[in-house]
Amino acid sequence: MADEIAAALSANGLVLRGGVAFAGGEEAPSGLSGASAKSALLIGQAGAEPWPHFLRWREGQPQTIANPLDSWSRQVIGAVAEAFGARAVSPSDKPYLPFQQWAMRAEGLKPSPLGILMHPQYGLWHAYRGALLFEEEIALPEQGEATHLCNACVDKPCLKSCPVDAYSREGFAYQACLAHVRGANGEPCRSGGCLDRNACPYGTSYRYPPEVQAFHMVSFSRVAS
Repeated sequence: MADEIAAALSANGLVLRGGVAFAGGEEAPSGLSGASAKSALLIGQAGAEPWPHFLRWREGQPQTIANPLDSWSRQVIGAVAEAFGARAVSPSDKPYLPFQQWAMRAEGLKPSPLGILMHPQYGLWHAYRGALLFEEEIALPEQGEATHLCNACVDKPCLKSCPVDAYSREGFAYQACLAHVRGANGEPCRSGGCLDRNACPYGTSYRYPPEVQAFHMVSFSRVAS
């Protein structure tokens, strides 16, 4: 089933990002019928593969639609869920589900200094768009712990490129970042994406193109593009 789901997702540039089996006694979200799920298959992207598929979909939607990428993801993943008898969930669903914890279990990843999970192939240029919840166990390959590239990175350029030092070992200074992106000196961030994220030396062949990064920055800052 996992191979069939992966093939269905590929039609829209999405990929199967591994899965999680919920152990007996573990608190698990509900599946399609309302019973506790036994498996979750994570769905996401590597690089910007979904972008052209999303743009074609968006051409037929009102330009005023709120959160269009989220809406597209829900529609695509929802159709796959319906085809395979699963419940589709999104990282933006409330109450929030522990997507990052699921991802660390599914792919053996660890957070980078920016909070984004570091992938040994994709670097910081990947995302999770949703998950399929099943009330039965889904067979998946065993996933060991991935090499954490941040451990080998001595200089940590991702902590040195932001003009307002929004990221540090103490965490993310959200308000400082937002004020800078919205301000007179924030054009490089608005048009090309987060400078700290772009400074990471890993996974650069998967780096989102500037227009994709600008789209996400507009969504974050709520500044008109």
